Amino acid sequence: MSLVLREDRGPVAILTMNDPDTYNSLTSPLVTELKAALAEVRDEREVRVVILAGAGKGFSSGANLGGSEADLPAIARDRGPVGLVQMMQEHLAELILAIRELRQPVIGAVHGGAVGGGLAVALACDMRIASEDAFFASHFIRVGLSSCDVGTSYTLPRLVGPAIAAELMLTGRRFLADEALQLRVVNRVVPKDELLARAEELARQIAANSEYGVYMTKLGLWANLDASSFRQAMELENRTQVLGTFTRNMTEAGAAFREKREPSWKPL
Repeated sequence: MSLVLREDRGPVAILTMNDPDTYNSLTSPLVTELKAALAEVRDEREVRVVILAGAGKGFSSGANLGGSEADLPAIARDRGPVGLVQMMQEHLAELILAIRELRQPVIGAVHGGAVGGGLAVALACDMRIASEDAFFASHFIRVGLSSCDVGTSYTLPRLVGPAIAAELMLTGRRFLADEALQLRVVNRVVPKDELLARAEELARQIAANSEYGVYMTKLGLWANLDASSFRQAMELENRTQVLGTFTRNMTEAGAAFREKREPSWKPL
């Protein structure tokens, strides 16, 4: 059984974590397959946006370090206790980076639970749409570990602010879809049976823009989140816009407006 399913809908690729019996827990095999799927889609120019979803009752119950020796990634085998856990941690962290650094924007379509590592996966996405039954929790702390795990201490405070992030991370409490919307963890909350359709609708709105525009907007947005000053952010924007004029897409956009038609974007 494939642990990651892929469905292409025009410019949108839907990747679905497919281990419902474990609530899509982030076992080493699932992480390996999802990393491979992301690496494959990364270089496919016809894929403009990716939706990441979970099969079964929920999005993901988080990290699962169990399993047999055969389930371990090759880098973690024949290690001592410290090396084993370190390589497993890096294996999962590389998944979070792969989502965050994918060329295409990633929309997390979250239903049911997204807890622990599942929360980290959702937070690594560029946007999140949640169904009405979705819930979230930084459960790392509830198992005796730190809630600062696989990117959560970076992504969550930038979404909700440090004080709210401190509460959620230090208590590990569950928060439901409506609160997640209020806290701006998710972009919108929709009925469960509309989740993928609404995620695809958002994806197609993004894909309707030029390849250059979407690519450079994602790069610039996350780069400037860490800019040391307003001026530094603007300098990156200036160069991005100057470079963009050479695609000739501004000319095409103007012509399309005058001719009352959709633009025919030139490729990046």
